[in-house]
Amino acid sequence: MRHALTLAARGRGFVEPNPMVGAVVLDASGQMVGEGWHQKFGGPHAEVFALAAAGDRAHGGTLVVTLEPCCHHGKTPPCTDAVLKAGVARVVVAMADPFPKVAGGGLSILRNAGKEIHVGLLESDALALNAPYLKLIRTGRPWVHAKWAMTLDGKIATRTGDSKWISGEESRRRVHELRGRLDAIIVGRGTVVADDPLLTVRPPGPRTPARVVISASGELPERSQLRSTAREVPVVVYTTSANARRLDGWVADGVEVVALREETVTLDAVLADLGRRRFTSVLIEGGAGILGSAFDERVVDEFHVFIAPKVIGGTEAAPPLGGTGVAKMAEALALQGVTFAQSGADVYVHGFARGM
Repeated sequence: MRHALTLAARGRGFVEPNPMVGAVVLDASGQMVGEGWHQKFGGPHAEVFALAAAGDRAHGGTLVVTLEPCCHHGKTPPCTDAVLKAGVARVVVAMADPFPKVAGGGLSILRNAGKEIHVGLLESDALALNAPYLKLIRTGRPWVHAKWAMTLDGKIATRTGDSKWISGEESRRRVHELRGRLDAIIVGRGTVVADDPLLTVRPPGPRTPARVVISASGELPERSQLRSTAREVPVVVYTTSANARRLDGWVADGVEVVALREETVTLDAVLADLGRRRFTSVLIEGGAGILGSAFDERVVDEFHVFIAPKVIGGTEAAPPLGGTGVAKMAEALALQGVTFAQSGADVYVHGFARGM
């Protein structure tokens, strides 16, 4: 099962909004005779690859799979059909699939066919692997990453707003790798005005994230890299219905403008809309304003922080998180599963808002 989970992770960035799945086939004597993983959205599932590799040796053997086999016709036939045709005697599953069209149905089909079924082996690992998929099903909202780079004294820009570059080349490479497996990069109006970012993935990754801007006022620069490249890589601007007409020029240049009826634009409303688009994972990469809002609204699931060995000082230099913040230290968010890694001259801190 650990090997199947390792195989499953190879699909990260390629299979979303589907889950990552890995599978291993053992013959009747317990020898591994086939393996596979879900390689791309719309392509064959892990069980199909593994069973095809095993061939006749799967008969009477065991299928070990990280997620309950599907039992419905989607972009591919039901995996339960392939499992039954292969003639395996036993199926070991890490976790059931909560997707409404599966939700235990695949296991029931296999049990009713006389297969020996075991569920729950390394379940916590499987849950952690597909946490974004599970959150999208449960809440209708994507998994939210937050990223920032800061100096040793906790600043993301100097008092003049200069921020290029706080982190080094290795850290920036890591950020582009992260971007390349997500569905959207979210920034606020302030970042567009101050930095005129491009927000693309360089070099390209398995996914091309949409570039999302939140501007309740609808006041964005007439010229920007985002606007000029909107026909090449999607740009979506969220604003209020009262201010949407201010962005008519952006629309003419290929930008999608989403007008929300609320008086302001909350991150929850934006995430709900992105969830309806089946975006699985998104990255908030804006400045102190939007990162502070994300913290105050408690929408962040995973944190990526790069700390550079630089000191710039200044009471007016920007911190990474604005917003209201907490009133008492006891209310501070304590990250879970924290790791520290060298990233060139920087330190990369990675953790989760809640236990995985």
